[in-house]
Amino acid sequence: MTESAGGEGGTGRVVVVTGANGAAGQAVTRRLAAGGTHVVAAGRRPLDWGDDRVSPAVVDLLDAAATRAWAAGVAERHGRVDGLVHLVGGWRGGTPFEDTDLDDWTFLHDQLVRTLQHATLAFHRHLRAAPRGRFAIVSQHAARHPKQNAAAYATAKAASEAWTLAMADSFAADPPPAPGGGADGDAGPAAVILVVEALLTDEMREKRPDADFSRLTHVDDLADAVAGLWIRPAAELNGTRRELS
Repeated sequence: MTESAGGEGGTGRVVVVTGANGAAGQAVTRRLAAGGTHVVAAGRRPLDWGDDRVSPAVVDLLDAAATRAWAAGVAERHGRVDGLVHLVGGWRGGTPFEDTDLDDWTFLHDQLVRTLQHATLAFHRHLRAAPRGRFAIVSQHAARHPKQNAAAYATAKAASEAWTLAMADSFAADPPPAPGGGADGDAGPAAVILVVEALLTDEMREKRPDADFSRLTHVDDLADAVAGLWIRPAAELNGTRRELS
């Protein structure tokens, strides 16, 4: 695993984006960096971001020990971790239920669930220690409304949501104290599920200019939603599903 050096951005915030090489990951990384956040952008291969606010990283998120070592290195190098945006994706499906190939489940479990588990377990204590730690995944309506031709995908998304809600519960179990006693609902960590029908890119529009994409969420709108997570109080966000489309 490798990571390039880089200083913190203007906000002093450090956010890790996994799956950063994909369309959503690139949009989120660039949006956060533009706002002054230093982004550790993890993908299967390093990208040249052309921005000293972005540190490209390569890590095998299916390797639990490597992920933990990488997370510890990120925290040591930057002195803090204020967020983890997990955007590792994958899709298999399109066949009738009785023709479902369980190899698709194995693939989706690794991509959507196992990488999530390894990443969150590795960064959990760092997010809890941050003044306003944030964790987010992107889910899909199929997690609660599964279709027969995407059974494995819907199941993996549902498992990812359940894992994220369990993480949110761990954050709620010990809220930070407010000045003068009580709990500070503004500060502290939060885990959030951002729900879309599907994601849209400019390239998709260019290839199909006459298509109806009204139900899709543009990756730039997703990026804006992610950037806004640090503005809202933890108590308002933690354990919520926020529908973007």
